Amino acid sequence: MLGLVFATMAQTTWNIDGAHSVIGFNIDHMVVSEVEGRFNDFTGSLVASKDDLTDAKVNFTAQTASINTDNERRDDHLRSEDFFEAEKFPEITFTSSKFEKVSDGKYKMTGDLTMHGVTKTVSLDVKFSGTVDTGRGTKAGFKVSGVLNREDFGLMYNSVLEAGGVAIGKEVRLDIKLEMNKA
Repeated sequence: MLGLVFATMAQTTWNIDGAHSVIGFNIDHMVVSEVEGRFNDFTGSLVASKDDLTDAKVNFTAQTASINTDNERRDDHLRSEDFFEAEKFPEITFTSSKFEKVSDGKYKMTGDLTMHGVTKTVSLDVKFSGTVDTGRGTKAGFKVSGVLNREDFGLMYNSVLEAGGVAIGKEVRLDIKLEMNKA
């Protein structure tokens, strides 16, 4: 059924609808809880010509200064030299190299993620939720998830707790929800 939706497209570009998308993440904090956050300023596109999306090319950019964890003091710290160094490294970018179909509506996307001046190849899970014609354009929905080790990107800041463990986990869990507009 998904193939029928895309069967008529030669090469189609889909752009992220920022008002209806969330670039979210969460990370362990103080061993016993999690902190959630998001980036508020981002752009991205998906270009595909095959009906099964296996030739999709994805590009994405987020502005590091737009990080938002609903705590201004923490956000300022995340923008500082201890973490993202937002003035020196203003963007996080991702460029896909492979978009493999796993099963109906499920894909494995591989590509280069650049953050804090470090580029690493990462693989992310993608769920395609389908498309809908709104009468004012066609929309597509995607959910992207995966786990990154922040230390792989030089984000090393941490502190040891008196009771044991560290204040901030290494694993960052991505929770990205995208609504995309057909160009």
